[in-house]
Amino acid sequence: MTDLPTYVPPKVWTWNKANGGEFANINRPIAGPTHDRDLPVGKHPLQLYSLATPNGVKVTVLLEELLASGHTGAEYDAWLINIGNGDQFGSGFVDVNPNSKIPALMDHSAPVPQRVFESGSILLYLAEKFGAFIPKDLPGRTECMSWLFWQMGSAPYLGGGFGHFYAYAPFKIEYAIDRFTMETKRQLDVLDRHLADKDFMAGGVYSIADIAIWSWYGQLALGRQYNAAEFLDVASYLNVQRWAQAIDARPAVTRGRMVNRSFGDLHMQLRERHDASDFELRTQDKIEAGKHGN
Repeated sequence: MTDLPTYVPPKVWTWNKANGGEFANINRPIAGPTHDRDLPVGKHPLQLYSLATPNGVKVTVLLEELLASGHTGAEYDAWLINIGNGDQFGSGFVDVNPNSKIPALMDHSAPVPQRVFESGSILLYLAEKFGAFIPKDLPGRTECMSWLFWQMGSAPYLGGGFGHFYAYAPFKIEYAIDRFTMETKRQLDVLDRHLADKDFMAGGVYSIADIAIWSWYGQLALGRQYNAAEFLDVASYLNVQRWAQAIDARPAVTRGRMVNRSFGDLHMQLRERHDASDFELRTQDKIEAGKHGN
């Protein structure tokens, strides 16, 4: 099945070399900051420090949905955290999220500024703060929470499992790819069966469960993750496709995908967001054109 040499684990593992894979330069077996760096603070009470990975997109989509629904208190500053450069290990970021993962949020509207980390926790915090995008009845809320936590528990198998070994590992390992492909397709089937007779994850109401799951599995179904659409045959999950396309058509979702994005098409990159006008004035295509005097 493989020509790789057999690996015999030592009695005690020690970190003595990089693994050679993508992101190897930022992976390490210890926590805490590597350098001193204060975080910037803008004019709004909500300060987001993030990157437009699926976990980051969850939060910016919700913030844009809140603003689109008239919740003006959801105005926010979004600051780019470049994880490839190790920004997440700066002392200021570690103070907000000791786990050194994006996204991280500071709410300065509280009497004592409140930090919030872990994307699911941020979604729940904001939904409860503004009383929106979470069902108010107990059965609906419970269903929403079940699916939100399903995403938090399942997505590591998609990202750290399938995505890593299929797209990022320094060499292909058939056993690992088969293992996590099987689990990813099982998860897509879970979603496809659930959505067979429902518009949204918690029934008829669009909620933070949809936002969380769409950011990972919806974008996977739309061919935006790992260049794996054909390999996973995502087009065959018809109910997931219908649901993913409906959410993708929401203007707030498009805006949320753009915030803190530093890769892909320049017109879809809004690396920092401080005002709604930034979507028209500060996307990277306009910034690059300005540099060249166009």
